[in-house]
Amino acid sequence: MNDTYTAIVHLRAIRDFDARPIASSDLEAVLEAARWTGSAKNRQDWCFIVVDDPGQKDRLCTAGDFTTPIANAPAAICLVEEPGGYEFDTGRLAQNIMLAADALGMASCPITLHRDGVAAEILGLPEGRRCRFAIAIGYPAPNAAPRRVGGRKPITELVHRNTYGS
Repeated sequence: MNDTYTAIVHLRAIRDFDARPIASSDLEAVLEAARWTGSAKNRQDWCFIVVDDPGQKDRLCTAGDFTTPIANAPAAICLVEEPGGYEFDTGRLAQNIMLAADALGMASCPITLHRDGVAAEILGLPEGRRCRFAIAIGYPAPNAAPRRVGGRKPITELVHRNTYGS
């Protein structure tokens, strides 16, 4: 197996962050990797808002139900869907951000902003834009461990051939 495959199968969300700020070169590298994410018809119907102000992070936390990682991380990268954007592409974007962060020795955790209207107001989004997801990002705390919830289902429970149940 190659390094890319190994990185994919070992990637885990980490919710415990070191307090130190993210080096600008590391943040720029993660954002550059995000910029190169594929999208439907190469439309790139997204933009990013990096939230690193503690007060703004606290406000952003009110837009979701399980947002403690945002409060604990030095920054959050908010994934904004532009008009015509697809959630599938936003998911691809999130995964690239997490893989890039991991490659740079950083920790990350995807967050759902359940109240995207609240997120839009907090982030000052123009009409027609939506922010449903963010990635908490930073360096892992010395004691950080990925949350393991029983591993993965067996492949036989997940893969069907030609029709469901086959």
